Amino acid sequence: MNRKLTAFFVICAMIITGTACKRTNNLNNEKNMENLNLTAEWDKTFPQSDKVNHSKVTFTNRYGITLAADMYVPKNATGKLSAIAVCGPFGAVKEQAAGLYAQTMAERGFLTIAFDPSYTGESGGEPRYVVSPDINTEDFSAAVDFLATNDKVDSERIGIIGICGWGGLAINAAAADPRIKATVASTMYDMSRVNANGYFDVDDSAEARNILRKKLAAQRTEDFRNGSPKPGGGVPDELPADAPQFFKDYHAYYKTSRGYHSRSLNSNQGRNATEAIPFINFPLMSRADEIESAVLVIHGEKAHSRYFGEDAFKKLKGDNKELMIIPDASHTDLYDNLEKIPFDKIENFFTDNLK
Repeated sequence: MNRKLTAFFVICAMIITGTACKRTNNLNNEKNMENLNLTAEWDKTFPQSDKVNHSKVTFTNRYGITLAADMYVPKNATGKLSAIAVCGPFGAVKEQAAGLYAQTMAERGFLTIAFDPSYTGESGGEPRYVVSPDINTEDFSAAVDFLATNDKVDSERIGIIGICGWGGLAINAAAADPRIKATVASTMYDMSRVNANGYFDVDDSAEARNILRKKLAAQRTEDFRNGSPKPGGGVPDELPADAPQFFKDYHAYYKTSRGYHSRSLNSNQGRNATEAIPFINFPLMSRADEIESAVLVIHGEKAHSRYFGEDAFKKLKGDNKELMIIPDASHTDLYDNLEKIPFDKIENFFTDNLK
């Protein structure tokens, strides 16, 4: 009887810790991947480098959604490499700015992936074009899962880059996942703040938020009645004459040959009209002060979004946190302007902190 009880408790412990299921879970992770339609040809908004090897990879997040990514590996690389996962801007796809960052960092010796978030681009998830602060933060950790188990990667030397709205999500991921040893937030948005308070906090009141909640709730009812969510609309094809400069900057990137991509939400129909619902009550920066690893916040001097980066930086603690303001740079300059994006600084930051 004692032996039976001992065996029983051992099995229970194995189940609780996952030991008994490890092999099965690895197999299930592969079996449960969605069949994604991945583009074979080079369809990026930037030229392909001859200094790196490129391939498509997939992996699942904790919610079972299969993510698609472009992996960039330095040619003739030897030994275990430092690795970086890149995502953003918010509403973009991996063929745009994220891919440019990833390929450039691979040219500088890092193994990198640029991934499409859940419900977006070539990644899986239904319904399409949904956003979630929880799931999208998890997407970064899923990318770390993939990198940490890659034979070419040193699992103790993994960092992330988040661009635009994904800068705030990157900071949230760094607060949640200690495997992330260094984080760059480039030209970041705090998506919780902008959805809850409006641009420049002009709608920061309970009254304004409740008006927004009622509007979103009505749209949610309509979506259920229609059986599909209403698109929120991306960057419009034509801008009004009185459009603010940062709208013009977005148009110059997403709606022209410079940055247009057929799968990009900002270039086309946009995310679902109810996208603000989860962000209003989800404070992304609430644990930023608990991040122990290194963080570099980069913003343009003339960016309309600069206040997001500066205020996020104020929440960070420790002497391994840096704020870098790029002279004369706008928000979208840090998407693809190679004369403005401080890749030398980014390289040195990761080299110093991924060792």
